[in-house]
Amino acid sequence: MHSNKIPEGISLPALLLDLPAFEENCRQIARDGNGKKIRIATKSIRSVEVIKRILASNSVFQGVMCYCPEEAIFLAEKGLDDILIAYPCWDKKALTTISMLNSKGKHIICMVDAAEHVDLLHHIAEETKGKFYLCIDVDMSTTFLKLHFGVRRSPLKDSAAVVKLARKIKPSQYIELIGIMGYEAQIAGVGDKVPAQKMKNRVIDILKKKSIKKIEERRNQVVHALRQEGVALSLVNGGGTGSLQSTTREDAVTEVTVGSGFYSPKLFDYYKGFLYKPALFYALPVVRKPAPHIYTCLGGGYVSSGPPGKDKIPQPVFPVGGKLLDSEGAGEVQTPVHYENETLEIGDAIIFRAAKAAEVCERFQEIVCISDQQIVGRYQTYRGEGVCFV
Repeated sequence: MHSNKIPEGISLPALLLDLPAFEENCRQIARDGNGKKIRIATKSIRSVEVIKRILASNSVFQGVMCYCPEEAIFLAEKGLDDILIAYPCWDKKALTTISMLNSKGKHIICMVDAAEHVDLLHHIAEETKGKFYLCIDVDMSTTFLKLHFGVRRSPLKDSAAVVKLARKIKPSQYIELIGIMGYEAQIAGVGDKVPAQKMKNRVIDILKKKSIKKIEERRNQVVHALRQEGVALSLVNGGGTGSLQSTTREDAVTEVTVGSGFYSPKLFDYYKGFLYKPALFYALPVVRKPAPHIYTCLGGGYVSSGPPGKDKIPQPVFPVGGKLLDSEGAGEVQTPVHYENETLEIGDAIIFRAAKAAEVCERFQEIVCISDQQIVGRYQTYRGEGVCFV
């Protein structure tokens, strides 16, 4: 997108995909993958048609990572396979369905990091005479003095803990351990080029460099220990968009996961190591002019998840120079935008970027694809297909 001029035939508000930018991101991510398999993080895409377009764009893109069992079933019904569920789950009905799908040839992989997870999956598979493929989530956070650098995910922090859980899995004929995953969120999900925080950026840069070495050592130790136990690992998953270049350098890693980079939301402007093209936008109509230089749009309060802060709010990008009001921000039903040197009329569009990739897809039923100021396609979001997951 280069302006707020959008093609005729688009009803506002609308979610817009700059197709040339998106396609360039696909090519760049494929190049940055260092020859590794790249799994698509579906929570950062939230459109089956877009997911399939990515998978078809390059043979390096293989498989998907979803975030709950209902989504895995939905994607399997849409013809996708090699589906890794990124988080442990306790939905017995959905897991029963997955067990039976796997017994019929599907390849849906469940995440575990506790004995309770293993017991539940074994019980369900035994009852249904089904099958579960398992992946163990390994904690990849790092600690420096008393500072915890990373996110609170798996309780499994070393190879001994992982091997203990693997030994619990091994005797069962209904469940099979095929891989491990370690998400280095402190690399993949933390910006190191955030405006107005030079000192914090320096600290984060130092911690990232120290963490990368520790992460590689831990992952190697876990892989070696499991292979010593006779576990044949077909999947060693790591990374995210923000750690793509460092994770792909690890010999033990067989695949990396990427999602946000395809849309390149606002938060990814704040990373030093890469730069993808902003591709996903949303357009709101100006419906009021309550005061000079203030233009109020319908809707727009699509604030992203994570610790509250200004970095999580959307940003008006076209016309250039728009600023949200500190007293209102982006609102549920209206969003005022201040322009000092721009004259807009009621009915004009203001184009925004969200802070995170696909959370905004929950607010729209379709993504309108644009190239050269022309509509070239319309893709349904999950919401447009009538589904809503966690």
